[in-house]
Amino acid sequence: MLSRVALRSAAARQSNSTAVVARGAASDSGVRDEVNFPRPVRATEPGKAFHSKTGVTGPYTFGVGLATYMCSKEIFVMEHEYYTGLSLVLMVYFATKKLGPNIAAWLDKEVDVSSLLLGTARNLSLEEAIAEEKLAQWRAQGQELLVQAKKENVLLQLEAAYRERLMNSYTEVKRRLDYQLERSNLQRRLSQKHMVEWIVSNVTKAITPDQEKQALDRCIADLSALAARK
Repeated sequence: MLSRVALRSAAARQSNSTAVVARGAASDSGVRDEVNFPRPVRATEPGKAFHSKTGVTGPYTFGVGLATYMCSKEIFVMEHEYYTGLSLVLMVYFATKKLGPNIAAWLDKEVDVSSLLLGTARNLSLEEAIAEEKLAQWRAQGQELLVQAKKENVLLQLEAAYRERLMNSYTEVKRRLDYQLERSNLQRRLSQKHMVEWIVSNVTKAITPDQEKQALDRCIADLSALAARK
């Protein structure tokens, strides 16, 4: 303990003298001499803060002493649950070290099998989706053909309706023309009949009884001559 106190007082005097000299050097030139009097560097690790006072083993000594103090003052109580937890930690550690590789290999194998099954199922589902998509495209093409056939059917129906109406028009025109022809023929026959009747009536009226008797006698004579020849 006395040696540590002496070392600390010597280090404090040396630091004071260094600070005085540094202030003097800085006051002479106005700039700090960074080469001879570097700026103090803060320790980046917690354990390095003990090196200047306790040496390299200082952090470990501090840790052991702190743990001993907490256990002796019963700040950290070591009851049966502590030993149970410690046992569980040791069991888990040894199980991890001893059984971990085998379990990891088995799990990796299971993962590979599961990945293979999932990949196969995914490929099958993709193939089915592709097949369904091709079927849908084929059906869409069939729908296009069906629409085209329906259009042609509509055109045929329109053509049939046009031809039917054209035939109806032809029939109506022919019927009316036939009516006109029959009407004109009927008029001509009636006119001829009326004219013949009129001529016969006038001729009959113009024949006298003597002419009728002479014509009858002539006819009888002609018949007698014909009979004599036979």
